[in-house]
Amino acid sequence: MPSNLHSDERIEVSVIVPCFNTAQYLDQCLTSIEADDLASLEVIVLNDGSTDNSLEIMRRHEEIDSRIRVIDKPNQGYGATVNRGIEESRGAYIAIVEPDDYLKPGMYARLMDLAHAYGEPDVVKSAYWRVCMPGTPQENVCHCAYYKRINTKKQPFTLRDNPRLIQHHPSIWSAVYKRSFLDEFGIRFKEVPGAGWVDNPFLIQTLAQARSIVYSDDSFYCYREDLPTSSSAKKASDLPIVRWNDMADIVDELNISDKGILESFYTIGFRYVGGLVEQGAFEDPALKARCAALFKRMNPEIVSGMSHISGAFKQTYSQLTGVVVSANKVAYVAYLASEFVYSLRINGFGFAFSRIGLFGNRRAAEKGERRDKTSA
Repeated sequence: MPSNLHSDERIEVSVIVPCFNTAQYLDQCLTSIEADDLASLEVIVLNDGSTDNSLEIMRRHEEIDSRIRVIDKPNQGYGATVNRGIEESRGAYIAIVEPDDYLKPGMYARLMDLAHAYGEPDVVKSAYWRVCMPGTPQENVCHCAYYKRINTKKQPFTLRDNPRLIQHHPSIWSAVYKRSFLDEFGIRFKEVPGAGWVDNPFLIQTLAQARSIVYSDDSFYCYREDLPTSSSAKKASDLPIVRWNDMADIVDELNISDKGILESFYTIGFRYVGGLVEQGAFEDPALKARCAALFKRMNPEIVSGMSHISGAFKQTYSQLTGVVVSANKVAYVAYLASEFVYSLRINGFGFAFSRIGLFGNRRAAEKGERRDKTSA
């Protein structure tokens, strides 16, 4: 779709698409961005040294839609590539799309309508669609974990008002960020090889420092989960701990003491350690020690009050840190019941019961670790 944007008109959104060997999905991704009816849009597609035919696909779309600009560069990794896109951008707002995902029509038109309605806030955030088991007969599209859970009675707001925004998947791509805000606070991505989970520190840098956030449950972004080529599927065993510590450094630098924000942030840490426990990572003494060091960065009084953490997992925390924290079994069971009801209401019977299976796996891992400690 050719652009009708004149050279003297303001570009509202710069969409940055960092690509490395994603030819399988790239055509669908770019076609879905082109379907957005926001004319004042530029799309910066960066080829990060791909060895497949990704560059050929980009060039073809560049010829079709004058809003698309291709940058071909040597491989540097996700963070450096997005940073290059930010530096090349001309839009008032920045957006990021991962090339193995796709959009439903109208995302940026809707987010910019919200931005204009609320005085151009630092961040406009939305819900998104989870595409589970993509490319299989069991593929299922469902709402994200914070859908219908963000209080929008007060808009704009800050993270203190809705700390749940950082508790789940970083989902940095379901938002637009004011370019002047990113520049003012010097916010950029960490530059490490590969993908490297660098969306985690970017999440904290943006939402914790944003003076104004606007949110909508309107869902446009379609996120393919657990692809074989994704960073989560290929992560190094200690990468979640490394990135959580990066986020903790930012929390410390910003002197964040709000209980709600810290609870949401600690939830991320428990989730990452829980994932490592499921993988049997505590059999590695060095990795087990790093998990202990992560837990020691948490305020035990706040951990005691986290009713959504199981008693078994809190015992693991106590054993690794030497600090006893309290557990309320009744409150935890009530939390599980409320999560089941939420899942059933939002995503249906099948999804709700799949959560039970995941919970069972996690509990088995936690109890197994506890038994190992007891017999040691």
